[in-house]
Amino acid sequence: MLDLDPGLGTSDTRTGQVVTVEFPVERYPKTAAHIQKAIAKGESAVCTIDRGGAEENRDDSLRGIPTKKGFDRDEWPMAMCEEGGTGADIQYVVPADNRGAGSWVGNALEEYPDGTRVEFVFQ
Repeated sequence: MLDLDPGLGTSDTRTGQVVTVEFPVERYPKTAAHIQKAIAKGESAVCTIDRGGAEENRDDSLRGIPTKKGFDRDEWPMAMCEEGGTGADIQYVVPADNRGAGSWVGNALEEYPDGTRVEFVFQ
């Protein structure tokens, strides 16, 4: 088992265990609400990191979803997740919340290799 930073669970990707990451709801409330709603509607709660597939997943998930002035198109599962892509849940979110959350996620997961399974928890 690996010891992780405060706020993170533990995982050894060789065993298939899931890394738990506490999402900062107070800092990114709109993105957190979207993720929680998407999971409640049946989207995967687990993200298997697949950075190499992110561009294709993003193209697939956002295809046919028009841009909207003043908003980003937030997707769950995220494009960097193996579970992302076609059929992802899309919601319009204010850019500061969405981009801040994206940056936070990128930093929180940067040390984990592709194939790591991650579940965000909300408190």
